[in-house]
Amino acid sequence: MARLVGNKAPFFKADALVNGENKSVSLDDFKGKWKVLFFYPLDFTFVCPTEIIAFSDAAEKFKGINCELIACSVDSFFSHLAWTKQPRNDGGLGEVRFPIMADLDKKVARDYEVLVNDSVALRGLFIIDNNDVIQHSTINNLSVGRNVEETLRLVEAYQFTAKSGEVCPANWKKGADSMKPDTQGSKSWFKKNA
Repeated sequence: MARLVGNKAPFFKADALVNGENKSVSLDDFKGKWKVLFFYPLDFTFVCPTEIIAFSDAAEKFKGINCELIACSVDSFFSHLAWTKQPRNDGGLGEVRFPIMADLDKKVARDYEVLVNDSVALRGLFIIDNNDVIQHSTINNLSVGRNVEETLRLVEAYQFTAKSGEVCPANWKKGADSMKPDTQGSKSWFKKNA
């Protein structure tokens, strides 16, 4: 397997559900923006709607930091559309504020190395910077969902380091002390925070 983090994101292009319509979506559509590309196993399942709803509810927070959300599963556009028509209190999604790609040929899942048993995608999540370089990836097995606030924190941290040239210590949050990436600079952080 090739290492994805630190390398250019694999190009993707697929049909997607976008604001209730079938549109083609590609990596090029998000030039100059940060992106969170997340995979989920299947529509009409159990953990998946909790994640998609949580990301959708936080979509404006991500947009506020120049970051677009993109979901992807091996289901069809029509399945995605039907799922958004099902009410949230009945396991549906309701309105979704980002594209959901239909990866029917499983190429995107395969390229991002999250396809399992050539059938469904694991819960892969990729933070892709504004230069299309993957800065972060996590892959959860099928049974456990992801933390949206942690994803937002990570995007903010990577954006901060890209802009400042400094690094973020453990549990860093926006506005907290960062660290200069050298022996002298790091000492000032340790003196202040140890």
